[in-house]
Amino acid sequence: MTYEIFVKMEFSAAHYLRNYPGNCERLHGHNWGVEVAVRTARLDSIDVGIDFRDLKKAVSQVIDELDHKNLNEIDEFRERNPSSELIAVHIFRKVRDALAHRPDVCVSRVTVSETPRSGVTYWE
Repeated sequence: MTYEIFVKMEFSAAHYLRNYPGNCERLHGHNWGVEVAVRTARLDSIDVGIDFRDLKKAVSQVIDELDHKNLNEIDEFRERNPSSELIAVHIFRKVRDALAHRPDVCVSRVTVSETPRSGVTYWE
């Protein structure tokens, strides 16, 4: 049996896409939606895979680095576009690193949404 546990969060940030053939090349902002899911096959002594608070804390640490920023000014995106795709990769890897002390829990997917109707999901 495998359990997939997820949290949903939001952050607000600006970005622009270099060489984009349209208005997204100009600085603009989004209220980004983020869903991070982890998987585990093991439940602890109180039948929990990972405490939602622990998962939220790991995700919040990453989100706090992005919130109310111009994403193009973050080291990760100084040379590459802060597209939804690369933001999802960034969050995935940072949360994976934050949960490295939990070998029984692995990040399974990260979904980043620029609007309630458009987004991207990344998994490895």
